[in-house]
Amino acid sequence: MKFLILFFLFTATTLCAQTDTTLTLVFMGDVMGHDSQINSARIGDSDEFDYNSCFKYLRDDIQSADIAIANLEVTLAGKPYKGYPSFSSPDTLVDALQGAGIDAVVMANNHCVDRRKSGLNRTCDILDQKRMPRTGAFKDSLDRIKNNPMIIEAKGFKVAVLNYTYGTNGIRVQQPNIVNAIDTAVISKDIELAGSLNVDEIVLSMHWGWEYQTLPNPEQKRLTSWLYSKGIRIVIGSHPHVLQPMKKIKVDGEHKLVAYSMGNFISNQRTAPRDGAAILFVEIKKENGQTKVVNAEYQLTWVYTPVKAGKKHFYVLPAQRYKNNSWIEESARKRMKEFIAEAQGILKYNICVNERVFNSALVRLKGRQLNITEVTAPACISN
Repeated sequence: MKFLILFFLFTATTLCAQTDTTLTLVFMGDVMGHDSQINSARIGDSDEFDYNSCFKYLRDDIQSADIAIANLEVTLAGKPYKGYPSFSSPDTLVDALQGAGIDAVVMANNHCVDRRKSGLNRTCDILDQKRMPRTGAFKDSLDRIKNNPMIIEAKGFKVAVLNYTYGTNGIRVQQPNIVNAIDTAVISKDIELAGSLNVDEIVLSMHWGWEYQTLPNPEQKRLTSWLYSKGIRIVIGSHPHVLQPMKKIKVDGEHKLVAYSMGNFISNQRTAPRDGAAILFVEIKKENGQTKVVNAEYQLTWVYTPVKAGKKHFYVLPAQRYKNNSWIEESARKRMKEFIAEAQGILKYNICVNERVFNSALVRLKGRQLNITEVTAPACISN
């Protein structure tokens, strides 16, 4: 009997340990901060702001992953708060992102120095004060050494994130600030550095491509192939403000993944198909000391902007789940369904990255049953 008990305990312990060999990451696109978003977050007539309601319908989905990363495409430069073309959002935007389950942000994008050196410095300081890990843009060389790569640890995994941008809208980066530019010589050195830190995975976040184009351009494809040749397995893109295809293929005997553009996670861009996006769930697994990409699935999201009592509101909705909900205005439901069709038209070029399948087991989050619409996905055979 004692042997059986010990065997059971050993087996249970082994199974529990095995569950920690898999890690799920979720990636989001652009977190924008247009004027109407700032006005929407304002509490009454006060000078205080609350963005928490923006993400409440997607919070459980984000928190179902182990690590969540978003592209912060605004500064936290302080007043005056302003949207395009010189973004500066209230600091409480970060609180709402953290409350939604977002663990870290990347900063290298064309708006990161909208408010010049003081704006970048304050953005870094606020993120540090709020203990939000960051990378891509830095106050100085010492700050870059500390945060490049960004290291995130969870469930026994150590993940490095590197982040680069094509440019900063022609605004000169003032010394001693540093913004990681897409420069293959620099990126190569950074990948080598990250690899020396005993990490399990290196993720490359690239701000690239042509705005509003739903297919990757030749440079995106070329850089992806080059990154694969450097041993990178996960490449996540942003900047076009629309979705672009996602592909998981075998290169040199191992699965590698690119999502060329994730679209607008939240913004006031309403021109189709800029009013929606996807979040991408990526599962990596450790076996015999080796890490591999085992699965990738996307979930479509859409930004609902109803006007209540004369005030515009912003809600990021899981599109498939909410497309038929009666509390959403009929015109909005119609547009959401149109977006789903548009997104599926763009993502029909995906390779082995299917739409996430929901079932009762997956959605019993936090002890409550969500109203889920079943999403079917074809089987994927990756050569």
